[in-house]
Amino acid sequence: MTTATASAGRAARAWAVLDGVPDPEVPVLSVRDLGMVRSVDLAGDGTLDVILTPTYSGCPATEMIERSVIEALDAAGLGPVRVTLRRAPAWTTDWISDAGRRKLREYGIAPPVHAAGEAVPIRIVRGAAAPAPSCPHCGSADTEQISAFGSTACKALWRCRACGEPFDYFKPI
Repeated sequence: MTTATASAGRAARAWAVLDGVPDPEVPVLSVRDLGMVRSVDLAGDGTLDVILTPTYSGCPATEMIERSVIEALDAAGLGPVRVTLRRAPAWTTDWISDAGRRKLREYGIAPPVHAAGEAVPIRIVRGAAAPAPSCPHCGSADTEQISAFGSTACKALWRCRACGEPFDYFKPI
């Protein structure tokens, strides 16, 4: 096996391990589902370089995520590992994978709504025209916002008028 083949295999195994590193705030999603893992490369010194972009620059879970990534890769025998946080370009909900959006819905959180393939910016002022999310419980589009803030800063609290259930909505950014 060539060195290049071994390096590619180690990086591929690392990507697979990162599928199992949960986000601390939404544990049904992995850091890969969220699109936080930007790259995995093997450095010349044999260190596995992982580039992460936090979901927002002030995320209180950033250090925990970084530690979890290192621990998971070390436990899989893929170390040594170096994690670099890259905040530019800024993370966007566009980076959430299709599997991640499905997992959010199944978990009871409405994934970010996109209009015509574009991300919808967060609106704090009432009355701004943004598409309403469908209820993750019954699928109804007859929903209303209760609060701009939900269980975390990245979510808003909504209610379904059809089934009456409240739900978090992952804000698009």
